[in-house]
Amino acid sequence: MCGIFGYLNYLVPKSRKYIAETLMDGLQRLEYRGYDSAGIAFDGGNEIPLNDSPKMPCVVVRQKGKVMDLRNAVSKLEDTNWDLEFETHAGIAHTRWATHGEPSAWNSHPQRSDENNEFVVVHNGIINNYKDLKAYLITKGFTFESETDTEVVVKLIKYLYDKHKAQGHNLTFQDLVELVISQVEGAFSFLFKSVHFPGELAASRRGSPLLVGVKCESQLATNHIPIVFSKGNESEHQKEFRGSVVQSPLLRPESNAEAEFHPLGSNKNIEYFFASDASAVIEHTNQVIFLEDDDVAVVRNGCLTIHRIKRGDISEPSHREIQELFLEIQQIMKGNYKYFMQKEIFEQPESVVNTMRGRVNADNLSITLGGIKDYVSEIKRCRRLIFIACGTSYHSAVATRQLLEELTELPVMVELASDFLDRNTPVFRDDVCIFISQSGETADTILALRYCKQRGALIVGITNTVGSSISRESHCGIHINAGPEIGVASTKAYTSQFLALVMFGLVLSEDSLSKKQRREEIIRALRDLPGQIKQVLELDDKILELSKQLYTEKSLLIMGRGFNYATCLEGALKVKELTYMHSEGILAGELKHGPLAMVDPTMPIVMVLMDDPVKLKCMNAYQQVAARGGNPVIICNENDDEFNQLSNKTIKIPKTVDCLQGILSVIPMQLLSFHIAVLRGYDVDCPRNLAKSVTVV
Repeated sequence: MCGIFGYLNYLVPKSRKYIAETLMDGLQRLEYRGYDSAGIAFDGGNEIPLNDSPKMPCVVVRQKGKVMDLRNAVSKLEDTNWDLEFETHAGIAHTRWATHGEPSAWNSHPQRSDENNEFVVVHNGIINNYKDLKAYLITKGFTFESETDTEVVVKLIKYLYDKHKAQGHNLTFQDLVELVISQVEGAFSFLFKSVHFPGELAASRRGSPLLVGVKCESQLATNHIPIVFSKGNESEHQKEFRGSVVQSPLLRPESNAEAEFHPLGSNKNIEYFFASDASAVIEHTNQVIFLEDDDVAVVRNGCLTIHRIKRGDISEPSHREIQELFLEIQQIMKGNYKYFMQKEIFEQPESVVNTMRGRVNADNLSITLGGIKDYVSEIKRCRRLIFIACGTSYHSAVATRQLLEELTELPVMVELASDFLDRNTPVFRDDVCIFISQSGETADTILALRYCKQRGALIVGITNTVGSSISRESHCGIHINAGPEIGVASTKAYTSQFLALVMFGLVLSEDSLSKKQRREEIIRALRDLPGQIKQVLELDDKILELSKQLYTEKSLLIMGRGFNYATCLEGALKVKELTYMHSEGILAGELKHGPLAMVDPTMPIVMVLMDDPVKLKCMNAYQQVAARGGNPVIICNENDDEFNQLSNKTIKIPKTVDCLQGILSVIPMQLLSFHIAVLRGYDVDCPRNLAKSVTVV
C-alpha cells in the first residue's frame, strides 16, 4: 500500500532531469504495491542561489493515475531548465493508495503546508487523531485543500516552525519532526522536505516500513549508526493535546556528541535513497539501514543521524546496522514474460528449490531449519501452536494444519489476524505463535504479533523479506527464500510458505520413531517436487482453453476437501483478486448444508479430486453435483482413471504424497485465474483496489 521514495545527492552533481527521472523510476519500482495516484517534489527555479539569495522554491507535481501519467505531467512543466545541475539536492516522491479521500491530484502526495510549498511530506499509513489536530489547526487560521489525513501533518510542522521562529527559537529539521511525531497517533512513515532546510531530508516511521539506502565511492566511517536520544523525561515529549492546546516542548539532543554517518577522508560525496521497499533502491545500492518505530532519520550536510525522543527498555539496540541486500535487479524485472504474475508462476520450480536449499538432505532424509534450531525443544514442549496470518498466508496455514497436527500431536489453531485481535483471544506463556507474511509488514499480523509477545508467548516469524518488521520482532523464524514477488496476487510465495510449514512439521517430529516412515515418505516426495511443478506448468495451453470457456461467467465455485480444501480457498481468492468474478472455495463435506442449492447446469464449478484418503468422500460430492446437472472442471491425478472418466474437462496433474498435493493442485488455479483476467482485459499485476503489502488496518 502506497510507496515512498526519496533521493538526496550531496556533492554529487546531478541535473534536474536526472533527479526527476530517478525519483519517478523509484516510484515505478513500487508500482506493484498498488496505487491510484502519484506525485513528486523537487527544487524549482532556474538558477542556483548564492548564500545570501532567497531559497529555491519547491515544485510539486501530482497526478491521478499511473506513474506514466505523472511523467507526462512533469514533462509539460513550463519554464523549467532540466539541464540545471545541482551539487546537492533533496527530492521526494510517492504513490498513493486512497484511504482518506478519493483518488485525485489534490489528494495525492506530496501534501503541502501552504501555497508556497514551504514544507512537503509523503506519508504511508493512517493518522488516527487527524480530526482533532485538524480542528485545532483550523482555529489557528489554516485552511485545508485535500480530504487526506496527511495534510494535517504537513500543516502541523509549518505551524510549529512559525511558532518557534516567532519566539526566537531556531529549530532544526530534526527538532520539528520530533515535535510532530510526538503529537501524532496511528501508523505512519513520513518523509519531509522543506525550502527552509535545503539539501536536507527528514524521515520517521511507526508501524509502517521505511529504509535508507546509502551509496558512496569512499569507505564509510562506520558500519552502524549509534542512536542519539533527546533529553528530558518521557512525559515531556508525549502528546499533550487537551481541548484546544497543543504543547510543543523544545527538544535538544543530549550533550554527548552526535554520532554521524558519513564517508571517511576528504571525499565527502554521498547519495541517500529513502524508500518504503527495498526493490526501489536495489538498482542504486545494496547497503541499507532499516529504521525502527519512532526513529527520526535526518540527512544534513551529507551526514545521516538517527534520533529517538525517549529511551526504550535495556534490551533495545543502541544503534542501527547497515545491512547488505542480497537482491539482483534482474529479479524484479519481467524478463521474457508479459506480466510479473506470469513470471512468478513459472518461477515456482526454482523458488521451491530455493526454499529447500541447504535445509533438505535427501541422502540421510533429514531437515535442518537454522532459524529455529535453538528453539526446537521449547516449541515441542508448548501447549499449542497458533498460526496467525491474513489472506494467502492464512491459506498456507490451513493447507498444512492437518499435517502439523499429525506430526506434532499438538493442538493447532489457525487464525485470521484481524479476527484474532478483535476477539482479544487468550494467549499463554507456553503457547507458540507463528506469524506468516510474505512482506513481513502486514499491519494486522504485526499487531497480533505484539499482542502475543506482550503475553509471553514464543514468537516464530515466517516471511519472504529479510529485515522486515516481523522478522526483526520474532524470537526465531524461517525465511522462505522465494525471491521478490512483484505481482499483487501471491503465487510463488504461497507454495514456498506451504513448503516451509511442511518442513517446520518435519523438524518438530524428527525424534518420533512412530512418525519415521511418514517423515521419510514426505522428504522423498520433496525431492521430486520441482520436476512435478514443471509438469503442471506444461498444462498452461490446456488451461488457457478452459479459461476461454469461463471468462464470460459471473461466478465460479471451487470444491474440495482434506488436504486440498486450502487449494479451494486460495483458488477462489485468486479468481476474486484478478478477475473480479464472484468465487467461493467450498469444503465438499459441507455441500448438503447449503452450497448445493447454488448448483445447476449453468453454474461453473471446479472440483479438486485427488487420489488420497478422502477420495471416496470426494466421489460422493461429485455425484451430488452431477445429479443436479453440474458439469465441473476436474483437477485430478494423471493416473487416476476413475476420476479421469467422469468429465471431458479435466486437468491431470502428477501424484505426490497427500500432504504435498496442494502445492501441485493450486498451480492450475493460479493459471486459470491469470488467463481469465487477461481475457477480460484486466491489469493482472495491479488489480483494482488492492495492494501488495497491506500496511494499514
